[in-house]
Amino acid sequence: MQLVDLEKETSEAVGLRLVSDNRDPLRFPVVEKQFVNFMFLRVNPDWRKLDQTTKETFKAEFQNIFNDFGSSLLLFSYSLVGFDSKADLMFWRIGDSLDSIQDMTAKLNRTSLGSYLETTDNYLSVTKKMMFLPANENGNREDRFHVKAGAKKYHFVYPCAKHSDWYNKSGEERDALIEENFMVGKRFENIKIHLTHAFGFSEQEFIISFETDEPKDFLALAEELRQTSASRLTLRGMPIYTCRQRSLGECLDALG
Repeated sequence: MQLVDLEKETSEAVGLRLVSDNRDPLRFPVVEKQFVNFMFLRVNPDWRKLDQTTKETFKAEFQNIFNDFGSSLLLFSYSLVGFDSKADLMFWRIGDSLDSIQDMTAKLNRTSLGSYLETTDNYLSVTKKMMFLPANENGNREDRFHVKAGAKKYHFVYPCAKHSDWYNKSGEERDALIEENFMVGKRFENIKIHLTHAFGFSEQEFIISFETDEPKDFLALAEELRQTSASRLTLRGMPIYTCRQRSLGECLDALG
């Protein structure tokens, strides 16, 4: 699409012109995107040494800040206690503003509980189109670009990157490999697969996550995906996180 028309005019009266006189404003295509953030947190062991009254006060302050951003972000909280040694807590945040994600993080860091939390991993990605909707908005509509988020108990998060050989293939070949994986995933109707594109310059290119109520089904899907041609072009060594969705209060109580 040509958005700017460069011209040169050599008339002495007019002089050099770089842009044509177009009184109609340029119309840029509207692209609906959402920023998606997975933030993993680990609690300092000193937290468990605090008395119960102090912990309840600190948790209430933290939860009030969290709830304040519910109008500008889709917010989901997950507990990793007992599942992972690297993190105890995960926030899945979705919105159309990076500022909201940053402002929320800064305010949580300034709370008393925030001083006991360490960020172990923080993945930022973007959708190509609007994907995630609140539960009360078009909740009965699910298609390629509209997915009801946070509807399942378990969330498996898989940051990944492709091998350089992936980019040596033609667009048609890559589409065929993606289609193969899609057809495998389609057989598992109770698993929602989300693919978002990593934002910024990082080791990850994609963030793939899987929502399900039954972890055994995810294990079966993962086993089948390992057999596809595309899996051989995926770099190994990226962590997979097992997250259990719970209310923020339950997640904080699980910290001890």
